[in-house]
Parts: sequence; structure tokens; C-alpha cells
Amino acid sequence: MKHIVNIFFLCIVTLSLSGQNMGLKTNVLYDATTTFSLGAEIGLGKKTSLDLSGAYNPWEFSETKRMKLWMVQPEFRYWFCEKFNGHFVGLHAHVGQYNISGINISDNLKDYNYQGDFYGAGLSYGYQWILSDRWGIEASLGLGYAHFKYDKYPCAKCGTLIKSDTKNYWGPTKAAVSFIYYIF
Repeated sequence: MKHIVNIFFLCIVTLSLSGQNMGLKTNVLYDATTTFSLGAEIGLGKKTSLDLSGAYNPWEFSETKRMKLWMVQPEFRYWFCEKFNGHFVGLHAHVGQYNISGINISDNLKDYNYQGDFYGAGLSYGYQWILSDRWGIEASLGLGYAHFKYDKYPCAKCGTLIKSDTKNYWGPTKAAVSFIYYIF
């Protein structure tokens, strides 16, 4: 995890020193789930940009309830008008690890502990609104593929492995409503 964070910030610094436009952002949908999010979008050309976003959730809410995860999701974007303004389409990838149990959104997540990693890719569509010289809002949604590798346990603190397995998923892979601070 430390190496990924270092690479993320090295890319941001290198690209921002080259004089490209840049915005820093946070995804309030992730933030609402107590997951910290941070992203940087760097202009590559007149109609292209690279969004480097990540999320981290370190929380153990109780002995049986936890939602620990980290994720990195880079995305190449093509803008229909100009970068950082209006409609865009993107090609994103994602990779991460998780340790989740006691979360009441399905019987499996509520009653079992899942630990593992994932990777995948997808396509997205979004729109950015410029609010001022320095502030903006973005909304985006992505669909794609994710491959999950996991170990299943009877509870968060139990050591007895029930099974190791994989799962392939097709569907929503990205959702964002982000506040952006532009750096020019």
C-alpha cells in the first residue's frame, strides 16, 4: 500500500511540474460511507486527461463489523468540448484489497467475513461543472468488469477458513460525485 501511494504522488508531482492543468478532488459518495477518497486529474492535451483516484477505509466498527479496503482507480478521459468542462467518456481500471464483515447490505456480508483482492476495468461517462476559477463539481458513472479473489470466514475474528474462491462481476464499477479544486 505504501508503495502505491508513493507512486501515485510521484506521478502527480511529475505531471504537475510539466505545466499541465490539474485538479484535486474528493468523491463525496465514498466519503459518505466513511471511506476516505482522494484524486488528482491531470490535463494531457486539449481534450484528454488522466484521473488518478484512490479510496481507503481503515475502520473496524466492532468485533464483528468492519469495512476495511483500499482501491486505486486510474482513468483516461476524452472530453467532447474541452478538458475539465462538460461531457466526457473514460476508460478506467481498478485494483484493491478488502476485509469486510457485519455490513448489513446482504445476508452474505452480514453473516460472514470476506477478505481478498480485486481488479478489473470499465467504461464511464461523466460531466463536470465549473463553478469558479478554482472550484468544480463532477458526476460520473462507470460500467465494467471486476474479478474478485476471496477467502470466506464465519465471522470477523474467527480463524476457520470456510472456502477460498473467485467471482467474476459485470455491472457498475464506478460512481462518483466529486468536489474539485483546480490548480492551473
